[in-house]
Amino acid sequence: MSDLSSTAVVAIWIVVVIAAYIVGTFPSAVLVARANGVDITTAGSGNPGASNVARVLGWRRGIWVFVLDAAKGALPAAASLLIGAGDNPSIDGRALAYAGAAAAVLGHVAPVTRRFRGGKGVATGGGAFAVLSPVVFLVLIITWIVVSRLTRTAAVASVIVVTALPVGVWTMGRRLWEVPATVGICALVLARHAGNIRRLAAGAESRL
Repeated sequence: MSDLSSTAVVAIWIVVVIAAYIVGTFPSAVLVARANGVDITTAGSGNPGASNVARVLGWRRGIWVFVLDAAKGALPAAASLLIGAGDNPSIDGRALAYAGAAAAVLGHVAPVTRRFRGGKGVATGGGAFAVLSPVVFLVLIITWIVVSRLTRTAAVASVIVVTALPVGVWTMGRRLWEVPATVGICALVLARHAGNIRRLAAGAESRL
């Protein structure tokens, strides 16, 4: 198969990024909580994410939200890899997957549909890396569970695994550019945890 034109390649990238962002805006936590008679944006910490749903409505519903949010990152990443897996060398599937992952996380943390007030991005980013680096994802999800159970604080576990993710990607021997790309996605997630970090330092962070 001949190479795609540069215009076609750019069009594919734009479509993937926009579609991934739209997927990222899907309000999993809001819908699950609403189905149980709760406005999650005003309950608990007010964060529309899996941890707050678990805190307010219990672990079963929190896990449902985590799975849905993770799917928002996994689907664009997987679709991008499939696009890049064809016979045409013009599309770098992994680069496209990273762009899709970043867009999905951005859609989750800053959804235009909710005045840019979204969740923290841990589950959505985790879903993307479950596709991009499954071994690293498995190690870090176990780490998150252990740390959150020991500390009873989701923010501590989240900050630890997000900080460790670029290191995990590096140890897997991925292409060099994937490490700073991972750092960029993690920086976005950590920025959404700034308030949690301040509350942790003050000993005022909500517990699970």
